[in-house]
Amino acid sequence: METYIAFLRAVNVGGRTVKMDRLRELFTGLGLEGVRTYIQSGNVFFRTAETDRAALTARIEAGLEAGLGYPVPVLLRTVDEVEALLALEPFAAVEPAEDKRLCVLFLSEPLPEEVRAALPVASPKGDWEMVGATADAAFVVMHVRNGRLNGNPATAFPKSYRGHATSRFFHTTGKIVAAARKG
Repeated sequence: METYIAFLRAVNVGGRTVKMDRLRELFTGLGLEGVRTYIQSGNVFFRTAETDRAALTARIEAGLEAGLGYPVPVLLRTVDEVEALLALEPFAAVEPAEDKRLCVLFLSEPLPEEVRAALPVASPKGDWEMVGATADAAFVVMHVRNGRLNGNPATAFPKSYRGHATSRFFHTTGKIVAAARKG
């Protein structure tokens, strides 16, 4: 049995509110075991013996759409995969500051090589900097301006990119892994 973390995109933002007990109910209804959630931003832990990740992702996305009435992109990672991302220490060279937020963008499709080759890259307005990446994640420094995070780092991706991305603060990602390990 593998323990997965499902990072759900656009849960409890933009007027789409989902209670965590409802998410647990939907995941359990799909035959997944040990289903738990962490905070209200769409982080679900579960265990399964299923090995075809693409089929599992498609099954979860179909179940969520049927249960919630709208599509919810799902980005699955094993706990070990997320720990490996954290171990890269992608923000080691970033000076801490009150106006910076360190984020991981989990990607559903590989990051285009031309984006990885161009790193680091920043938004024209200075709202964010993409400082590194792996094939399935990007590491972004978001800058707080007037008390808000602005800009979308996915604008660095070519228009041909057909994947989805969802972000989590780096420190929260560490807490997510710790919570998943407790299960």
